[in-house]
Amino acid sequence: MIKKPTMDFDIKVDELTEDQARQQLAELSELIAHHDRLYEEARPEILDAEYDDLRKRNEAIEARFPHLIRSDSPSKRVGYLPPSGLKEVRHSVPMLSLKFVYTFEAVDHDLIDSIRGFIIDLKDSSVQFDFVAEPKIDGVSCSLRYENHRLVQAATRGDGQVGEDVTGNAKTIKDIPKVLPSNAPNLVEVRGEVYMTDGDFIRLNEQQESSGEKVFANPRNAAAGSLRQLDPKITASRPLRFFAYAWGEVSRSFAKTQWEARNRLASWGFKLNEPSRIVSNLEEIRAYYEEIESKRSSLGFSIDGVVYKVNRIDLQERLGFRDREPRWAIAQKFSPERGQTHIKSISISVGRMGALTPIAELEPVSVGGVLVSRATLHNQDEMERKDFWPKDLVIVQRAGDVIPQLVSVLIEKRPNDSEPFVFPSRCPSCNSEAIREPGEAVWICIASLKCPAQLLERLIHFASRDAFDIEGLGEKNIELFFNEGLLKSPADIFRLEERLGPSDISVSSKRGAEELTPLQEREGWGPVSANKLFEAIRRRKEISFDRFIYALGINQVGEATAKLLARNYISLTNFLDAIKSAQNRESEDYKHLENINGIGPIVADKILGFFASPQNISILDDILPQITVTDFQVSRTMTSQLAGKTIVFTGALETMTRPEAKAKAESLGAIVTGDVSRKTDFVIAGPGAGSNQRKAKELEIPLLSEAEWLEMVRTASR
Repeated sequence: MIKKPTMDFDIKVDELTEDQARQQLAELSELIAHHDRLYEEARPEILDAEYDDLRKRNEAIEARFPHLIRSDSPSKRVGYLPPSGLKEVRHSVPMLSLKFVYTFEAVDHDLIDSIRGFIIDLKDSSVQFDFVAEPKIDGVSCSLRYENHRLVQAATRGDGQVGEDVTGNAKTIKDIPKVLPSNAPNLVEVRGEVYMTDGDFIRLNEQQESSGEKVFANPRNAAAGSLRQLDPKITASRPLRFFAYAWGEVSRSFAKTQWEARNRLASWGFKLNEPSRIVSNLEEIRAYYEEIESKRSSLGFSIDGVVYKVNRIDLQERLGFRDREPRWAIAQKFSPERGQTHIKSISISVGRMGALTPIAELEPVSVGGVLVSRATLHNQDEMERKDFWPKDLVIVQRAGDVIPQLVSVLIEKRPNDSEPFVFPSRCPSCNSEAIREPGEAVWICIASLKCPAQLLERLIHFASRDAFDIEGLGEKNIELFFNEGLLKSPADIFRLEERLGPSDISVSSKRGAEELTPLQEREGWGPVSANKLFEAIRRRKEISFDRFIYALGINQVGEATAKLLARNYISLTNFLDAIKSAQNRESEDYKHLENINGIGPIVADKILGFFASPQNISILDDILPQITVTDFQVSRTMTSQLAGKTIVFTGALETMTRPEAKAKAESLGAIVTGDVSRKTDFVIAGPGAGSNQRKAKELEIPLLSEAEWLEMVRTASR
């Protein structure tokens, strides 16, 4: 079951209301996290360009509504670490991803102007700095660790912090040197992309098809699946290659510029992503981009854009990172492709939160080499604004080389016998009333968990990889047990063994399930597979606080927000006590919840509304006796003396910009907020400080000068 958008992403960002923007950011966060997981598992539901379009829209909305940026925003995430049987490897230096844009105006604003605004030395536009421009390879990121010049470890990117050990597999790739020359550092992590050439990919798929095995959707999927094999012999049989373009941990510096570093990597025996070039301004960037785009089909390997990196490494180090991406680099993606097809019919999908979304079922059409057969129409207003009817001939776009969007209808081609689609006022799943609140774009089924579609989607979410992660209890099996009436609430998952276990379990212990056929006796199951499922469920009776909060499916609380809550409250008991107190909007606990950076009043009200519902409390009371929710564990990277401290910057800073100061504080584990409260630990006050400084004095919160703050940072960084 492909995860589909439920909102209208065709509405221009500058036409969105604030409520529409908030709702779309919530859905984009969930959709992108879902596709991150599938991408890392080499089984994507959408093409890279469709995925990029989701990210592009998310960033455009965040740029217009910065106060709505969510703590679980995709702009704060890197990726997903899929389970595979491979050993996990923690990266000594995180492997992050790049911000992407589509226009030269965005390159100018988001890279060049952004850099000048961040570093005081570069604010003068007459001060020049250049970039290294490279083709953006569509492959699989890999980090190669060399100690005493020998390859000792290779790891995938995973979630950016933890990857998978693919050392044995990487050693079968001819492009990867096993030994570096003596002029290389004793310790160096060389990073790059594992990929397949277009010709090798076509030949591999021909071999797969002739032997009756599955074919791969594209070269990137083939490379990912080949690199992550448990048997290195299979990897060795696949035509994998490697381009080097970056580095992680090093024992000593080996270059002063990105260009010099590329030349060093080449001298050590690595192949580079060419053609590359040093560019100094937007005109040269444009010329390079257009040249690469014109050569795209003749390069012999898949690329999906161009990357620009600040050439001076000392500037890279000063610029640092923002959440999931470096400030000193950006990717410019290629433009979308379009096609035409007919709408066969329009159906309604019911989401986990009850949103009714119209879906266009299409006559399959190839757009950019991918077969498109359905696309979301987002909501009633958008469907009527663009005037989409069943049987219409429409223009389909796969933005960024991929998410299907219906751009427009060819009215002159509309059949005489066609009729407009009538949007239902009742839920197609449970026939309950659907309502549309004033100012809202989406119809909502009011039945909540009494609606089968909503309950099923919530159960699927509860057991999903990012929540309870119950192996073997995927969408198909949940739907099977749901249809049999075995799953009526999340807690029923932990009663499955009691009801479907081996037949030698006493009838009295099965709580009235005497007529149920044991799972191991059912078609498609056996003793081994049934026991694996029950064992997986038993293993998941212990879950971390943050994953449990995410599993509950609270509206607008994604993985990042759940982690943020866990980091602030540490234990479920503390959290539930604080939330109970925070139901009083005048309480200190409410002020603390609302003031958490990334929460705010809207998300706070969603959280409080969830825990004010008797139905939700009943679900909690049913689940908690069956599981153990462990306290949140502070990451090793967050153990400085500033970790967990709440900090407010107020007034002007003189030695660094406000974004640079905030980034440094957060890198040391601090929580940066905009307003002073009793929960604030330090206030850094510069010239022009106003109400926050006065409030800090009233509450007797320590006030630091910029110099005192910098000394604290130096101490905490040791």
